[in-house]
Amino acid sequence: MTPAQQPAAGGALPAGGAMRVMGAETEYGIHAPTAPSANATMMSARVVQAYAQVTRQRAAGGAETRWDYTDEEPLHDARGWTLERGAAHPSQLTDQPPVLDAEAVALAYGREELELDGQDESGTLLMNMVLGNGARLYVDHAHPEYSSPEVTNPRDAVTWDAAGDLVALAAVRRLATDPELPAVNLYKNNTDNKSVSYGSHENYLMPRSVPFGDIVRGLTPFFVTRQIMCGAGRVGIGQDSSTAGYQISQRADFFEAEVGLETTIRRPIINTRDEPHATADKYRRLHVIIGDANLSQVSNFLKFGTTAMVLSLIEAGLAPKVEVHEPVSALQAVSHDTSLKATLRLLDGRRVTALDLQWMYHEAASKLAQDTGVGDAIDGDGHTHQVLERWATTLTQLDSDTAAAATSVEWLAKMSLLEGYRDRDGLAWDDARLGLVDLQWADIRPEKGLYYRFLARNRVQRIVDDGDIAAAVTEPPSDTRAFFRGRCISSFGKDVVGASWDSVIFDVPGYGRLQRVPTREPLRGTKALTGPLFARHRTAGPFLAELLGHTTPPPAA
Repeated sequence: MTPAQQPAAGGALPAGGAMRVMGAETEYGIHAPTAPSANATMMSARVVQAYAQVTRQRAAGGAETRWDYTDEEPLHDARGWTLERGAAHPSQLTDQPPVLDAEAVALAYGREELELDGQDESGTLLMNMVLGNGARLYVDHAHPEYSSPEVTNPRDAVTWDAAGDLVALAAVRRLATDPELPAVNLYKNNTDNKSVSYGSHENYLMPRSVPFGDIVRGLTPFFVTRQIMCGAGRVGIGQDSSTAGYQISQRADFFEAEVGLETTIRRPIINTRDEPHATADKYRRLHVIIGDANLSQVSNFLKFGTTAMVLSLIEAGLAPKVEVHEPVSALQAVSHDTSLKATLRLLDGRRVTALDLQWMYHEAASKLAQDTGVGDAIDGDGHTHQVLERWATTLTQLDSDTAAAATSVEWLAKMSLLEGYRDRDGLAWDDARLGLVDLQWADIRPEKGLYYRFLARNRVQRIVDDGDIAAAVTEPPSDTRAFFRGRCISSFGKDVVGASWDSVIFDVPGYGRLQRVPTREPLRGTKALTGPLFARHRTAGPFLAELLGHTTPPPAA
């Protein structure tokens, strides 16, 4: 992107295309092969703990910054009400920190004493970390979760999401050095194939002025069919894989509602959690829970890029006017049809394929991008043209050349591997060996993960190179508030006692109380706006004084 295409520092992003503030959340599957009965929450805490040890080797003090829950509001519903706390499922109460003490961990692993670096003053193990790249690593629903920093385009979304895989890998490597604890394996997938599913969520910022009903109508048909490009593939049909077969999506069989607030029970296609993590009267954060966890960079790129463009259509009032009959059943029917030939019934009586619906959205998005100028290959925003091209190429290949599509679409790449085993060994889809291959595809260890074998042999395409991903492990995005958050952690970690998406909290000598720096505007706190400030100061006191407009720290209260 040229300087002319970049938004002004702290200003608005170009409208009508694929650019908007977005991010990912990935819950990793977790397994201890030598301790199959080990408590998953405790193992997940060990993952966070291990990465705290890794980061202290690189940046003293930064590993122990805790998450600030002050502005978390998980029970607000976008439809206009707040769920009573007593009526909420425990998994919905994400506004309070999990608690797991060292004694419980020691008992779980049969050790009388357990000394782990990174305990806080109370002896409690770390369950939350804020990272120097602006991300969050924490324990969520008995899984280690990496929440990427905010970015402004789909390529960066792919980059910082893939950086999370390296964060998880570093923790796994660190745990493997302790011979007294069982090794832990992490998998970037969405189900244990025994009726349990865990999430891979996306977040997109959009204007609060857009009616939520328009979002539901515009997104539902798109989400029902988006999986043909973005599905990660799964051996087994049904939540417990009781029916033999292979399907497109890891998540589709676990959805039971069209619209709702829940994320782990009665999962809805459209989630209504109204927790903006930004200026509330200006922004809405769309919390998307229906996507698969993607290792394929192209599938991930299309997942973020096409969804961002459909949101632009909805904001412009130009989304295709189509409604799918019984969307939940349609979602699962699409996932179960690897031929892509099955038709879906629309409420107006027409029958269309998933490919037909995706072409409708592509045509509408192309026209909007052309009309606004953001899709121009030279003078556009630098991202929308790439998304439109990839989108069209992928749909064309899915229709006529699935072998070519398998180099970019994850469910097809995995299916090609599985079909190879089936042909060689005469395996039926209910053979347990195929389930193990499915699992091994998602292993985050490059020497074990079958996806990484495909990547090394150029059987799947790249969007970003390994160097960019490795840099994103420690470097925050430059064009969002994540830059400020990450730099505060890496530069002044010992003075930062808490942080969240919309604040950083300092405890600096000379100030009588904690100093909360709000970061509610996602396009402020960028490198352009705050980089010189960080460059001028090596310690937190003068940095904070200049930031808050003080010539010296204020007197103690």
